[in-house]
Parts: sequence; structure tokens; C-alpha cells
Amino acid sequence: MAYWLLKSEPGTWSWDDQVKAGAKGTAWDGVRNHQAKQNLMQMKKGDRAFFYHSGEEKAVVGVVEITGEHRPDPSDKTGTFVVVDVKAVAPMPEPVTLKMCKAEKALAKMVLLNNSRLSVQPVTAAEWAIVCRLGGYKAG
Repeated sequence: MAYWLLKSEPGTWSWDDQVKAGAKGTAWDGVRNHQAKQNLMQMKKGDRAFFYHSGEEKAVVGVVEITGEHRPDPSDKTGTFVVVDVKAVAPMPEPVTLKMCKAEKALAKMVLLNNSRLSVQPVTAAEWAIVCRLGGYKAG
């Protein structure tokens, strides 16, 4: 299993919206960055991702599962970009803020801290474990 981080502005698509999508989940669409697209194309069914609220909040607020691998993004008229399907797994018991991540020396190389504008990011297994610990999330 691989791990990821998906960023969304809460005013556009929030954790609550993702939860309301239910067990069927939803397509993660609207990505228009080529590096983020490459990350979407590497995702496999069953991978897990942190759901990160960007903007004012700047925090990991939940965990989602990849339920469908990449396919063309129907909202992209050029046919260049892709979507994956995701469903909510669980909220993060305590949101893990960007500030908390920056304070954790073991996360110094995390993409979130070094390429903060990238909307779809890989997360290493070690980073995943640390962020889960910080948020009180029992991965499993």
C-alpha cells in the first residue's frame, strides 16, 4: 500500500463533503498540475491518503481510501488530466496542523513542507505513521 496527501480548500470540497459522499465516495477531480497528475496516476485501489484542508486551516483532517484508479477527468476538455475515486475512511481525531508537522524533525523531508503548493503528494510510510500518531489516528 502507498500513502498520499490530497489537498482541498474547505470552501470548495471539505472533509464534511467527502463524508457526505458516503461509501460510494467521489471522483477527485479538478487537478491541473502535471506533477500532481503523475501522482494520481500512481495511485492504486486500496491506497490511503490524508485529506488536507488548505487555505486558512492548513491541517490533515481525515483519511480517505483510493477506491478507483485513474481515468480521464470529465471536467477537463483537453483530455490531459485524470481523476481517481476516493471515499472517507475516518476523521483525524485531532487535526494535524502544518505547524505541528514543521515542528516534527522527522518530517523535515515531507513533500508538504518542501513543495507546499502541490495538491497531490506522496507520503512515505514513516511520515504516515508520524502524522497518524500526532493526530491520534490508529491506522489499520
